[in-house]
Amino acid sequence: METSAILFYTIATIMIVFSLLAVTASKILRAAVFLLFALGGTAGIYFMVDYFFLAAVQLIVYAGGIVVLIIFSILLTSHIEEKMQKPDIWKIILTSIIGFAGATMSIHVITNHVFTPHADTGVVASMDVIGEKLMNYGDSGYVLPFEVISILLLAAMVGAIVVAKRNKPGSND
Repeated sequence: METSAILFYTIATIMIVFSLLAVTASKILRAAVFLLFALGGTAGIYFMVDYFFLAAVQLIVYAGGIVVLIIFSILLTSHIEEKMQKPDIWKIILTSIIGFAGATMSIHVITNHVFTPHADTGVVASMDVIGEKLMNYGDSGYVLPFEVISILLLAAMVGAIVVAKRNKPGSND
């Protein structure tokens, strides 16, 4: 087996294990940390296929930004050692069946699909073009969605702080 295949299977195994740990962890802070490792594995896969920009975005935005926001929200709104409520057995069975059916369907479609290379569309995906698209306010620009998302994340953080600072019943402040 090639070194790249071994690396791919290692990263994929890490992603699967930490994804399962993230959804089955009994403590919410541990689940957030497990999610961080799963998202880091996704960035590793992007690096392997030479999508360096997507890998950097994955690390900066998701692993660096969203997970840190989740961890701050957890620390501000609940106790670190607080355990999550155990789900009912029928919910576990139902989600397991649905997850297995989705995985089976995805594997079936992927293995039976004939992948053909696309014709050259003339679209250039260089770092210059990506940078111009990200910083453009025009019809094909992405600055406005980034600004809206940043305001949404700021509002979520302010809301988490307000909830955390709210006076508890029976306190004098």
